[in-house]
Amino acid sequence: MNINIIAKAKLPTIWAEFSILVFSEISNGKEHLVLSLGDLERIPLLRIHSQCLTGDALFSLRCDCGSQLQMSLKMIADKGNGLLIYMAQEGRGIGLGNKIKAYELQDQGLNTIEANEKLGFEADQRDYSICGEILSFLNLDKVKLITNNPDKVKGLEESGIGVEERISLTVAPTKHNKEYLNVKEDSMGHLFNK
Repeated sequence: MNINIIAKAKLPTIWAEFSILVFSEISNGKEHLVLSLGDLERIPLLRIHSQCLTGDALFSLRCDCGSQLQMSLKMIADKGNGLLIYMAQEGRGIGLGNKIKAYELQDQGLNTIEANEKLGFEADQRDYSICGEILSFLNLDKVKLITNNPDKVKGLEESGIGVEERISLTVAPTKHNKEYLNVKEDSMGHLFNK
């Protein structure tokens, strides 16, 4: 395995008191968080959420990340069991500085994919294989995945984790993120309300 658990504590939130675990990737030192709640022996809800400082912490309206994070935690709390893996993969894996460079290119008229590609990256450089390792560490082999992204389903299944059900997570578009959401659906295959 390419992971170690390095810390565990309680994390009270406005939705529930979660357990928070920190996993470190041995190969690169990246730290990923897991928030878990309740009995995970039943097939739990799972949200894989990639770090988005601008959306999650700074309340940016350019994306739907912050809203999806909050909605997912509320869904898990309402169900009483589940987990959220918070991946250290800022900007679809290109890092914070490059993400802001991509924002600048988007301000000049490029869409999110075009901006990443102009910077020399793929449209999405995230890797979900570490999620399979984390879930295996937690003795989970089946989940109900909260996502619109078919790549997350594929990534888990390729890692040996069964996706019993995919649950759509749709945020109402705004004037700031409408184009971004259209690109996710039209060019990246995201499944909204499906």
